[in-house]
Amino acid sequence: MTIRAVVRGVGHYLPERVVPNSEFEQRIDTTDEWIRARTGIEQRHFAAEGETTSDLGARAAAAALADAGMEPDALDALILATSTADLTFPSAATMIQSKIGMKSGFAFDVQAVCAGFVFALANANALITSGQARRVLVVGAETFSRILDFEDRTTCVLFGDGAGAVVLEAGDGTGTPADRGILATDLNSDGSYRDLLYVDGGVSTTGTAGHLRMQGNQVFRHAVEKLAATAHAALGKVGLSGEDVDWIVPHQANLRIIAATASRMQVPMDRVVVTVQDHGNTSAASIPLALSVGKARGQIKTGDLIVTEAIGGGLSWGSVVLRW
Repeated sequence: MTIRAVVRGVGHYLPERVVPNSEFEQRIDTTDEWIRARTGIEQRHFAAEGETTSDLGARAAAAALADAGMEPDALDALILATSTADLTFPSAATMIQSKIGMKSGFAFDVQAVCAGFVFALANANALITSGQARRVLVVGAETFSRILDFEDRTTCVLFGDGAGAVVLEAGDGTGTPADRGILATDLNSDGSYRDLLYVDGGVSTTGTAGHLRMQGNQVFRHAVEKLAATAHAALGKVGLSGEDVDWIVPHQANLRIIAATASRMQVPMDRVVVTVQDHGNTSAASIPLALSVGKARGQIKTGDLIVTEAIGGGLSWGSVVLRW
């Protein structure tokens, strides 16, 4: 018998403020048509003044727990993927733990930028399959609007704020790809690409939060190549291929990247969950947010084979294959 980390619930939360592309036309040299053509983004959400990453994460966590029919104290662990924590310390995960009323277990942050949720899922899977935890809440939450340079038209139009969450629980499997739950993971990083995507501030350098900086063309090239490769690697670990996939739920960074990756995997776009047009790039929140929206739309159903893949600063990239 094989222990699998099975999805029991999913949820998301978006700040109330909606920021359409037209709002940027008033501030910088750009147009709605330019943004749509190059990214597929039509709008995004920005957190309100005083609304923190842990606030967003707690709302998504509560929604996921409600979907799972589970109380907070049933959890053994809470893992938060974020690059925009409320404070330098303590971890924003412990703040979410407090806000949802989780009095037991443990909580910690994972920082792998846009790939953070994939890394967090892999960590949750390891905790469950090793027997160290039975139920783990995995949250992705970001307030990237706080680190954007609104004079830089190449980056400020790309990102948004939001949160998504997934509840995982140990379940019995047969050890075959027919099992529900996480079937395989693939994680990678290469620090030599640091200058392609980074924030120009930090505790031990400038003492400030800094602003996001990106070499967009280079990131695009690496994203298409590495996302398809990591997805194939994870599928190959369980003897599957793109033909077996019901849904790709990718990191929602750019519609052109999403389409190019799907093409390399030989998966048609009608089997890809796309939310980037409504939310922009919400970094570590984008995959759980898309999973929640995909379920709410009626796209994702029990038994579906799903591949999630993401790449972010580091560079860090990876994928997870799971059966819903």
